[in-house]
Amino acid sequence: MFPDDLEERYHTAARLFRPGRRVVAFTGAGISVPSGIPDFRSASSGLWNTFDPMEVASLTAFRERPQAFFDWLEPLTGQIFQASPNPAHYALAQLQSSNRLETIITQNIDGLHQKAGASDVIELHGNMNHLVCLTCQKIEKVDDYLDRWLKEHILPVCPRCGAFLKPDIILYEEMLPVDAWEQAEFSCQQADVILVAGTSLEVMPASSLPLEGFQKGAQIVIMNLTPTFLDSVAEVVLPVDVAKGMPELCRQILA
Repeated sequence: MFPDDLEERYHTAARLFRPGRRVVAFTGAGISVPSGIPDFRSASSGLWNTFDPMEVASLTAFRERPQAFFDWLEPLTGQIFQASPNPAHYALAQLQSSNRLETIITQNIDGLHQKAGASDVIELHGNMNHLVCLTCQKIEKVDDYLDRWLKEHILPVCPRCGAFLKPDIILYEEMLPVDAWEQAEFSCQQADVILVAGTSLEVMPASSLPLEGFQKGAQIVIMNLTPTFLDSVAEVVLPVDVAKGMPELCRQILA
């Protein structure tokens, strides 16, 4: 059920996005669920309700149980490459092009922000565009392997050394990419407003970034269907579906 003061919450949030303010968006899996990509932790459909992430989505799993790793990732990869941006992605891209949003920091690996036209996107957990060999460090385009992997179930192997190629995404037991982390941290620490969208803020260390911004003085706006640990300090909480709520927020900001 929507709160009785939802319209006033939109108005309050929109007023924070004044011209000249530094605004950062921080997005998670929930922003891509309307595009047909499942999230990981929701009570009804989260992937971790079915799979143990350490068994299928860890660096150990990739190295010691590659077949299990690729069996798990294959259907998700198919969903990612078939997906199209939804209204939430387009709304954020519109805010960027209108100079009301600077940077989008995302935990997602699907590239849908870029497909929607966003230009300044920091991907904390990598993306599916490339494969990397952990043995000889050769980097390959995933497009060169995608059909054989998804249609013929032939796992991608390095043409140089024959080792399995790992999608260039961050697995459990891996560190976040240093450059992406430093850029994201700087953006949050310099922000006047941080818009948290489609994430329950449960994945560490990524979820600490909006908190860092808040501690440096940023105002927090949260758009998410479930509560987060920052709700109590947020200027505005919008408990709505991002695919409907983000276009409405964008409309009011640009009105």
